[in-house]
Amino acid sequence: MLYKLHFLQHIWRQIRLAAPLPYFSLLVWILPLLLFTSGHNSLMAHDEALYASRARLMFDSGNWITPWQNAHHKTPGPYWIIASFYKLFGMSDTSARLPSMIASIFSLWLVYEMGKSMLGKKLAWLAAAILSVEFLWLQYSRLSTPDVPMVLLVLLAIWSLIKTELHPKYRYFWSFLAGFSLGLGFLVRSFMIFLPIIALFPYLIWEHRRHRHLTNPILYLGFFGGLIPTCVWLWLSWQHYGNQSFQELLKFVVQLGSENNDKNDRLFYLWNILLKAFPWTFFGLLGLFLTVRRPIPRYQLILVGFPLVLFCELSLFSTRLPHYSVCLYPFIALFASVGLNWLGSIYQTGILLQLPLERGKISNILSLFARNNLPRNLSYGFGGFGVLLVIASINIFSWGGSDIRKYATIGLAMGLGWLILPVVWISRYHFGKKFLTARYWIAGWLIPCWLALAMTGSIGLLSDYNPVLKTFLQQSAIASILQSHPLYVVEIDQKTEVLLNFYLSIHPQQVNSISQIPALSYALIYTAQSPKLSRTHRLVGTVKQYQLIQVLP
Repeated sequence: MLYKLHFLQHIWRQIRLAAPLPYFSLLVWILPLLLFTSGHNSLMAHDEALYASRARLMFDSGNWITPWQNAHHKTPGPYWIIASFYKLFGMSDTSARLPSMIASIFSLWLVYEMGKSMLGKKLAWLAAAILSVEFLWLQYSRLSTPDVPMVLLVLLAIWSLIKTELHPKYRYFWSFLAGFSLGLGFLVRSFMIFLPIIALFPYLIWEHRRHRHLTNPILYLGFFGGLIPTCVWLWLSWQHYGNQSFQELLKFVVQLGSENNDKNDRLFYLWNILLKAFPWTFFGLLGLFLTVRRPIPRYQLILVGFPLVLFCELSLFSTRLPHYSVCLYPFIALFASVGLNWLGSIYQTGILLQLPLERGKISNILSLFARNNLPRNLSYGFGGFGVLLVIASINIFSWGGSDIRKYATIGLAMGLGWLILPVVWISRYHFGKKFLTARYWIAGWLIPCWLALAMTGSIGLLSDYNPVLKTFLQQSAIASILQSHPLYVVEIDQKTEVLLNFYLSIHPQQVNSISQIPALSYALIYTAQSPKLSRTHRLVGTVKQYQLIQVLP
């Protein structure tokens, strides 16, 4: 028994040694946020269910090249990845989401590596930790969409370009990897990969005299090597569908570039990012301000040029959707680490710092922030905001309904977390607790966001998007019918249809009228249509605004 105790002590010593390692600590930080659920999972319609259901079609049919009746408008990379995880772990919501979760973890590590080269280890770790608690990033890290995997490839390419400069001895390896990552991005995200490629042009062109990337044939070799899987798929698809294979790919990107179905204006990403990266966008703007005033040697056109050009591209692109901006979030985190660290330096000294900026109007503005003790004001301001959240949450618990109470738990977690900021400030500057350094104050910003997102995941708001429909389909009486009989759908909305494509083993069949449904078959119709039906039928069940019926002879 004694040797077992020694063995456990050895394990504990190894864990304590590994804890400070950035990769391990970031994994411990992000993993609960990716895994916390209410115990139930259901897909989000529309995009997530589309990718998961198309991958299921490949998985069920065994045809991973041409499972569609007509040529497809997207490259198959996301479907191949998700279908591979179905093969490894079984067909489920969780299996569909695992690729994005894994890509998110690797993206954090790449942000750390990039930040370490450009900003130093401290800010690099802080940037990766901030990225983990940006709402939109975490949300898409838990969805079966190709957005986060594409960002992983873009970050890998950028990191490889940086490594090319840092290690000229291995220049050809890193150049090939950079090109290969961008080429492979076409398989994952089709023509959308060209937006980040174009955003790299300022760095590639204006810094060419130093790094010589554009005249490096290995970079192009890697890019065309990454295109090989797409070219093979296109060749096999062309043999089946003919020229329609190329036409659909081009037609889709032209359609995206000329339509704006959601009517979002060119300021859409500005307010959307401000909201969905709160509060980090404000630190990010401060960090951007500081970085522009004091450029980062060699990498300014990556750190500043890339996200600014990409932001302009996305704003000019006609179709504007929140998830198109996911590639900006790692850079928001990098800027936020700069801004938050600057404020932490003011907190640490409690006096005006000798700011590392040129004298002038801009420097005077920043000096004014420091003199007015912006960290103190932010601490009290967000502490007051936390008190309001706690009071509101308690009132909702006392008087609110069961549906809204789950949101109150998020408010309570965030509100209690924000109280850390004034407590740390008061303890240091009014009670003399000098051990409460800037690290504690910065942690007071990270912890409330982590608690709020952890609570959001725990109550199912990041994983269980359509519980009513899934629960209905899993009822034993309903499931036994739908496992052995085809389901006909009559004019149902597209989001419900794509969910049915994923959750039903037999693909539902779309018809225009109930008169087309064979006798003794089952159909899903709108409840409002039921009194208007001319054919006799039996009601099997009701879910949301739909009825499952059996058409009688």
